[in-house]
Amino acid sequence: MALGRRGRDRQVDYWPGFVDALSTLLLVFVFLLSVFMVTQFFLSQDISGKENVLQRLQAQIRQLTELLSLERASGQSQDSELAALRASLQATEAERDRLKAAAGPAPTGPDPSREAALAREVDMQKDVASRALAQIELLNQQIAALRRQMAALEEALNVSEKRDQESQTKIADLGKRLNVALAQRVQELSRFRSEFFGRLRDILGNRPDIRIVGDRFVFQSEVFFDRGSASPRPEALAELDKLASAILELERQIPPDINWALRIDGHTDSRPISTPQFPSNWELSAARAIAVTQYLISKGVQPRHLIAAGFGEYQPIDTGTSDEAMARNRRIELKLTER
Repeated sequence: MALGRRGRDRQVDYWPGFVDALSTLLLVFVFLLSVFMVTQFFLSQDISGKENVLQRLQAQIRQLTELLSLERASGQSQDSELAALRASLQATEAERDRLKAAAGPAPTGPDPSREAALAREVDMQKDVASRALAQIELLNQQIAALRRQMAALEEALNVSEKRDQESQTKIADLGKRLNVALAQRVQELSRFRSEFFGRLRDILGNRPDIRIVGDRFVFQSEVFFDRGSASPRPEALAELDKLASAILELERQIPPDINWALRIDGHTDSRPISTPQFPSNWELSAARAIAVTQYLISKGVQPRHLIAAGFGEYQPIDTGTSDEAMARNRRIELKLTER
């Protein structure tokens, strides 16, 4: 047993050495990876710098090519002009020789005055040629300046067109965003309108003289007013109080960033009215709408959320002439709208 125990004690534990070797290998790998990343960074910086230099050189080469083409064109034009002047000079000299031959030999020797005249004519032709060359050079300089101005204008035009395209893109994007925002506001207002009309229906109950027509809540005028009057009846104040409480609750529910208003429309029937207080149905319908508006304001409704309008007899909902049709046309309408 002692021999077996000494044999087990002599076993070697290789695990710490393996861990050290693995750690060293990992550190070497991390170091090599860091060196590779630093080298890659400097190489990318160097390559980008060389690309910038190459682009500048290419731009300079394009400019020099354009200048060379312009110089070649200018040189060809000058050569053609010079050839024309030489031809003119040769023609002048030929004419001079012809005149000399036609004059023939003088009996007493050469004529100095004639030769001086011919020399002056030749000098004049040379002066004309030199002035023409000077004018050609001036024109070439002016053409080069105009070409530079045209290039600058074309570049400015391209920049302006690019900015215009960017502006149009931004405007289109803003228009889309505005349309989406408006659609969202309309949807929110429609939801609040439905909730408001439902709340009014719950408060006022199912009465035949109060109904919903499309996007409007319609009260018959007899609910609030007597015939030919714009003063609310005492028994109608309870209904107006209910209406005011519903509007106050609506003001608390609608977010302040929605610009809404409750339009109160007054309508009459087609029977004409002519009293000292109301010369026509216009005045009667407007006075009733204003009376309802003022009462709601007295109950705490914000004036900026109310609009009073009078339509007289010109917006009937029943075109008949019976008493029932006339009664339906005498009404007060509420419409929740975006101002």
